[in-house]
Amino acid sequence: MAVSNQMTDAEALCPHRLVLEHVTSRWGVLVLIELLERPYRFSELRRAVSRFGGRTVSEKMLAQTLQTLERDGLVHRDAKPVIPPRVDYSLTALGREAAEQVCALARWTDTRMGDVEKARREYDEARELRSRAS
Repeated sequence: MAVSNQMTDAEALCPHRLVLEHVTSRWGVLVLIELLERPYRFSELRRAVSRFGGRTVSEKMLAQTLQTLERDGLVHRDAKPVIPPRVDYSLTALGREAAEQVCALARWTDTRMGDVEKARREYDEARELRSRAS
């Protein structure tokens, strides 16, 4: 009960920030990028998302991420009444739009990583020099 009240309070205070957090979360970004390619079943999506960065997303975390993105209107969950149960996840029109934006940011990161690494080295070297001078 307290958690849902906290969520409602957070949504009321800054709904834009909350959606931005969902879209740009560690797993939210990867889910959106993967679903941009095609619909996935849960286990397929888990494997696809886990390819990035050498980290495996837990079933619980992926389920929470998908629920959050579904609640925000970005992901569609299609449960088929078959045995064994089959659930497919895909992007809504709104989700596709968000995924394209996230994908553009991911491409920019990939393209500019060399510049970021150079800036980090320069920062670290300057900081080390200031530290030695003190």
